[in-house]
Amino acid sequence: MTQFLTTKSISAGIGLIILLFALLGFWWSFAPSTFNVKDNAQSMAEENGHQIVTGYTTTATLIKVTETMLYKNGGYITNDVTPPGIFMDNIPAWEFGVLEMSRDLVLSMRKDFSRSQSQSLENPKLVEAQPYYNNDSNRWILPSSESRYEKAVEQLYLYQAELGQLGATNTQFYARADNLRDWLKQVEKRLGSMSQKLSASVGSEVINTELAGDSSATQSTPQNSVVTNKTSWFKLDDNFYEARGASWALLHFLKAIEVDFKDVLEKKNASVSLRQIIRELEATQETIFTPVILNGDGFGMLANHSLVMANYISRANAALIELSELLNQG
Repeated sequence: MTQFLTTKSISAGIGLIILLFALLGFWWSFAPSTFNVKDNAQSMAEENGHQIVTGYTTTATLIKVTETMLYKNGGYITNDVTPPGIFMDNIPAWEFGVLEMSRDLVLSMRKDFSRSQSQSLENPKLVEAQPYYNNDSNRWILPSSESRYEKAVEQLYLYQAELGQLGATNTQFYARADNLRDWLKQVEKRLGSMSQKLSASVGSEVINTELAGDSSATQSTPQNSVVTNKTSWFKLDDNFYEARGASWALLHFLKAIEVDFKDVLEKKNASVSLRQIIRELEATQETIFTPVILNGDGFGMLANHSLVMANYISRANAALIELSELLNQG
């Protein structure tokens, strides 16, 4: 009898632990909501006694996006080796999307936005911050991924403080059309790749256009003239949440760019184009009303969330290309 009660108690304890992990995983699975980039920059400036100058809002937004990724419900989950984080894949995919967009922006800040010309010196704080972002996102042994990203944020705070300091001249952020266009060209490639991965959820045969436009172009290994794209069933939801995380981060970055590059955008008559991109990205953050990501056939009975996401991202990317061309015009 005693043995029976002991076995029953152990089973009940194990069941309770499993239930606790399930509830915790459910709570952690909610991605953060959007925030107001102007209010965030204003709050940082008031708290630290800074001036809001050109580049301050973009820097504050990058800091906030990174901190949100690190300190949301459950913290940074990608490198977890214990339950429930080790069994979760949607939020880690979301984190990777945020990280990729953050990496692109901090690199542009280091090599373009903070430099007046190609021969000018790099900002030492950004030189420190940018490599930290490139740390392996799955590393859990010391130094862990989140500790490296926290180091990057520390350097960004120092750069921001120098940027917003009254009378400071050594730390700059140059809002020029060529700088903005260089960053947007990198974003175009990210969005184009995401759109292709999402569209491959239903599988399709496409004409190989990798060498189109240049009769003398070559590539390392010849490929078939028709290529079949089909995303593995196990990767469907990962691709969706990676795109959702990247869109979430980019949405905030573009809103910050709208503030810091206001004069440049107005001069090029490109403000409306930027707002259209922002509107398309806002649609990617709509509430998902199903517990799983559905990926039915293109015209099948079930919805295909990947194709819906691909539609918004493709439209945002098309508008982004038009914006880049506007910035390139005199």
